[in-house]
Amino acid sequence: MTDPLFQPLTIGSLQLKNRIIMPAMHLNMADDYRVSEQLLAFYAERAAGGAGLISCGYAGVDELAAHPGHIGVHDDAFIHGLKRLAETIQAGGARAALQINHAGRYNHSMLTGGKQPVAPSAVPSRMTGETPRELSLDEIEELINAFAEAGRRVAEAGFDAVEVLAGTGYIISSFLSPLTNRREDAWGGTRENRMRFGLEVVRRVKQACGLPLIVRLNGNDFMPQGIGRETLQQFAAALVEAGADALSINVGWHEAQMPQIVTKVPRGAFAYLARGIRERVAVPVIAGHRINDPGNARDLLDQGWCDAVAMGRALIADPQLPNKALRGREDEIIHCVACGQGCFDALFRFQHVECLCNPRAGHELEASPQSTQSLRVLVVGGGAGGMTAAIAAARQGHRVTLYEAESRLGGQLDLAGAPPGREEFSLLARDLARQVGEAGVEVILGRRVDAELLRRESPDRVVLATGGCPQAPPIPGCDLPHVIQAWDLLRGKVSTGSRVVIIGGGAVGVESALLLAEQGTLPAETLKFLLVHRAEDPEELYRLATSGSKQVTLVEMLDKLGRNFGKTTRWTMLQDLKRYGVQCRTGTRVEAITEEGVVVAGETGPELLPADTVVMAVGTRADNPLQQVCEDLGIACRVIGDANKPAMVFDAVHQGYRAGREVA
Repeated sequence: MTDPLFQPLTIGSLQLKNRIIMPAMHLNMADDYRVSEQLLAFYAERAAGGAGLISCGYAGVDELAAHPGHIGVHDDAFIHGLKRLAETIQAGGARAALQINHAGRYNHSMLTGGKQPVAPSAVPSRMTGETPRELSLDEIEELINAFAEAGRRVAEAGFDAVEVLAGTGYIISSFLSPLTNRREDAWGGTRENRMRFGLEVVRRVKQACGLPLIVRLNGNDFMPQGIGRETLQQFAAALVEAGADALSINVGWHEAQMPQIVTKVPRGAFAYLARGIRERVAVPVIAGHRINDPGNARDLLDQGWCDAVAMGRALIADPQLPNKALRGREDEIIHCVACGQGCFDALFRFQHVECLCNPRAGHELEASPQSTQSLRVLVVGGGAGGMTAAIAAARQGHRVTLYEAESRLGGQLDLAGAPPGREEFSLLARDLARQVGEAGVEVILGRRVDAELLRRESPDRVVLATGGCPQAPPIPGCDLPHVIQAWDLLRGKVSTGSRVVIIGGGAVGVESALLLAEQGTLPAETLKFLLVHRAEDPEELYRLATSGSKQVTLVEMLDKLGRNFGKTTRWTMLQDLKRYGVQCRTGTRVEAITEEGVVVAGETGPELLPADTVVMAVGTRADNPLQQVCEDLGIACRVIGDANKPAMVFDAVHQGYRAGREVA
């Protein structure tokens, strides 16, 4: 049977060897707009992985278009570095494109030397908190010319294609939307006038570069009172008439309150937007967002949703995904779990992109220390950090044994994967466990390591990844029979009554609340059945899909919830707490637990929150009983993850990777 993923695809005059495209993603790896060695190494590894086309960027078309961590294409001085980037990708076997863009009202003055950002109209940006300056008529013409000049430089640098970013709330889409375009001249007002800027950019870029041209645009902005699918489909058709040779379909603005890349978004959820545009145009249409598995990608292609798939963070997590799929080794793929902890949250910290699932990402230039001998390494703990340490040490040539006290590998990944929409974390546990086996690590389950075992085994090195355990605060009544631990709840070891109070509003508390709040809601299959048969009004179906059988109250002593979630994930989790009717009490101190419920300090005195079950989710403490034992025995050891200091899965994985690589 012919595999649709590996059929050639033609974009204008450019032929791709397959239908897997790595879309442009900001990596924050440029050095004052210049292509860095780090950037070259990152893309070299992805090009060698088998993708048909890699689009880099975005690259800013003038000094207000981006910031110095972005690639620059606004001056001829950058052509030499861009040429090296194109050649690096092509040498790896992929075709190379460069995406050009202007951030508009999404840029920040602190990143542009204090210069005020520009936009079609002076509409404040919720993302930056700044109000841009309205472009004059002369400046609009200059900006179009800047796009054209950028296109010329892309061609001179030897790229195979150019891509124009016309979505996501950046300059072209802000001209298109009446939310951000309040002009009354030829560049605003009517739909045709609002389309004019983007169409003129495409015409001029195409004329200046002569390359196959891809336009990346939204299928839906998901902005209230903004533009939706119908207008964007018309814009897509007009872009093709203006010279676009392919369309890559994005989704949502950065300000949109619609989850776009987090793990709760179903795989391929937004491909329907690509199909809607594909039905209107005669050029290839590329679908993207949450496509992290070849099986899902094949289905989208085979069923006519799109002509190619954009797999961005999937190729950060596993650069070899295309080659593995081509060679029938899909069971070896390391899947992106859409956590956003390394690839997206890092950008908010002004750091370069990394990856929870692939700790090598962003560190391709770092050489592994060379060990002169094969050492006996004992890893204690089979969670994310322990498995990663074992894999890394084994790949360095050491003889590694991994001990796990439980009957299976995974550790707290099972907790992270328990709430609805977080199942991908359980997939990460399976991916890591498979890699442990492939690396030749000896795994011993159901055995707790103690001093006697360490003395008998006498390893050369020990990595302690024993994780953490739940905090037990001194709250009166916490030993009552209706009080349970959140970890037991998430692992499915206990059940609850209909009225539940959760003490602790960190990540585990929020995840526990959402797990309980969704109990008794309509499952997806039932919801679709009732919707297709029009059995109930859509608003009633929405109520049934969000109203469960539990009354859940979440109590947090601090003034905000989910403080230990990453920025990418936190806002979506807080939205869901509200959507599913969880009662949240922040800035609230728990005084006692009684048989009737939880007593908290109220404004006028003690207040009782009735509860059939009380869930304790007050944090994690390090569980590290073996470090002193190792020191007493004279065994060199390293403590990682929660055993060292409670943190995020990302930290455990990266600490484990370094610990394993540095065994010497």
